[in-house]
Amino acid sequence: MAGREKVTVRHVIRAKQRGEKLVMVTAYDTPTARLVDEAGVDMILVGDSLGMVVLGLPSTLQVTMEDMVRHTEAVARAQPRALVVGDMPFMSYEASVAEAVRNAGRLLSAGADAVKIEGGSEYTDVIKAMRRAGIPVMAHVGLTPQKHKLLGGYRLVGKTAEEALEVIRDAEEAAEAGAFAVVVEFTAWEVAREITRRISVPTICIGSGPHCDGQVLVIHDMLGLTPSPPPFAKRYADVASVIRGAVEAYAREVRSGAFPGEGMYWGMKSGEHQRLLKLLEGRGEKR
Repeated sequence: MAGREKVTVRHVIRAKQRGEKLVMVTAYDTPTARLVDEAGVDMILVGDSLGMVVLGLPSTLQVTMEDMVRHTEAVARAQPRALVVGDMPFMSYEASVAEAVRNAGRLLSAGADAVKIEGGSEYTDVIKAMRRAGIPVMAHVGLTPQKHKLLGGYRLVGKTAEEALEVIRDAEEAAEAGAFAVVVEFTAWEVAREITRRISVPTICIGSGPHCDGQVLVIHDMLGLTPSPPPFAKRYADVASVIRGAVEAYAREVRSGAFPGEGMYWGMKSGEHQRLLKLLEGRGEKR
């Protein structure tokens, strides 16, 4: 999407109608959000993936609403042109529709432009209620990491016709309920293509092939900051080596006395050091 006009849900839907590919990436803090926005992405996902890539948690199941609110606020402070989508964490929308709407409202109050929930057909009532409250919703089908224990792990979804049909129905019903876009994660590519053909709103894929309306990647996977990235992630830079090299150079200079160098520290006003020494002598202290 060209220009610096703020991206809205309407722009995202129109992109599919125009055949324009949508670019989405995760960010969890102000400087990263500023950089990815300057790079021209269409959407920033404040993903619950922050649990693993930022907070060091074993999965997304340990991420709280407070975590998501805090990091959504941080991303929003960058005032990005891109559409900011806040992830609804585990158990923030499953228990009741009322609780789901309240929690989604907290993310919008924190600065999100929309929210994302994992699931399709089983949460159509939640999607409809959020829309009634004026909250744009992005659905998420296929591999839904919050349900990895039920799915039997982080596996490719839709390898059989029966499972593929279930994923397609999820996407269709989420779109019919009012989702403005659908994330399709780690499905067989044929499944993602069928979903993209059959629903009127954009599909944003991750690990589901090229036949989608857009793609999303976790920023840490893209930058080489994840020790064991998923097989569908592409590394575009080795930032880990850059950081490691910079810190190693800093450590060498500190140990050799080269840092801080001239021009990186400052002295007292003229004559003040001598005055200080006299004051110290008056206290009976030795130099």
